[in-house]
Amino acid sequence: MRTTVGIIGAGPAGLVLARLLHNAGIDAVVLESRDRAYVEQRQRAGILEQGTVDVLRAAGAAERMDREGLRHDGIELRFDRRRHRVDFPSLTGGKSVMVYAQTEVCKDLVALRLKEGGPLLFEAEALAVEDADTEHPRVRFRRQGREDVLECDYVVGCDGFWGVSRKAIPAGLSRVHERTYPFAWLGILADVAPSHDELVYARHDRGFALLSMRPPVTRHHPSKEVASLSIDSYVSRLYLQVPAGTEAQSWADEEIWDELERRFETADDWRLHRGPITQKSVTPMRSFVHEPMRYGRLFLAGDAAHIVPPTGAKGLNLAVGDVVTFARALVHRRETGSAELLDAYSQTCLRRIWQAERFSYDMTTLLHRDPAATSFDDRLQLARLERVAGHRAAETDLAEAYTGFPLD
Repeated sequence: MRTTVGIIGAGPAGLVLARLLHNAGIDAVVLESRDRAYVEQRQRAGILEQGTVDVLRAAGAAERMDREGLRHDGIELRFDRRRHRVDFPSLTGGKSVMVYAQTEVCKDLVALRLKEGGPLLFEAEALAVEDADTEHPRVRFRRQGREDVLECDYVVGCDGFWGVSRKAIPAGLSRVHERTYPFAWLGILADVAPSHDELVYARHDRGFALLSMRPPVTRHHPSKEVASLSIDSYVSRLYLQVPAGTEAQSWADEEIWDELERRFETADDWRLHRGPITQKSVTPMRSFVHEPMRYGRLFLAGDAAHIVPPTGAKGLNLAVGDVVTFARALVHRRETGSAELLDAYSQTCLRRIWQAERFSYDMTTLLHRDPAATSFDDRLQLARLERVAGHRAAETDLAEAYTGFPLD
């Protein structure tokens, strides 16, 4: 099998890249180790930056997002029982974010790929990237019990932290920067309407909490009186800071709601809506960057090269930024014959990645309580939050970072 670009992984990075290359008339093959159902069901991030929204629209992949997604023009910060709203458009020249789950992005892109694009091979496990430092790299993979080889001009590794792509870069060339945090997020999905119409980030002496949501699910039921009846099923997504290593099932449902209520407490009459919890999970918190992101004709993208703590909602958006950078560079190579942008891929991506790492670290340390925190640390956190709430320059810095760093 032969193609111009071999893409390993059918997460958001791999699927967006496949769409961009298809629209540019560049052939590609996507290899995904899991089956289609798994790809379309795995729960991940749900906040799309303005730049990511613009990319999906330009790629012709935003019809359902624009119909069902929730545009958010701000977030609310809570601390010391106070509430402060950060208004994005007024601080950023009109930018906003979109609440639309990664699961739904993948569903949309898979459907488009299978309808209009080139090969998307599910249950095709990449075993190794070979000859990455030559003009003809190849991916060995296993599908339906047989090994095969995908011959490429370029390989883009979108196969996550545990994938094979990064392993193809010689250890002597790799530089790894990482930080592990002493806490995690206990996340829940609940069948209940959100308690606020925008995301709420709460700093509390007992630990961080986040109130988020998913777009309502519309179901149609036949009826004798009307052709169909639309019923909106609301879903809330909420998180609690818990110690690292916590087991999700160690928290009873009522314990979770009680703790969320404590951490979201305000001085006014705001109330938390409770409902049936349908899913619990624990997300570890870490920062990770691998340099370089390119070796020969192998390019790393998304979690294969970098991980951010979820506080800043940057993971998916950084992955999209990576593949946009690669696609533009490859089109530039085709149109001009120059490899200048491809050669600069790692440096170009890393500038944006390190700003996102900085912002995610700032948000994490601003809102989470370290187990070893002293009273000085607590007061410093409150002073930082008061600075954001009381000074437009600090608030603008947060809003610009949250809505997204430029893709160029």
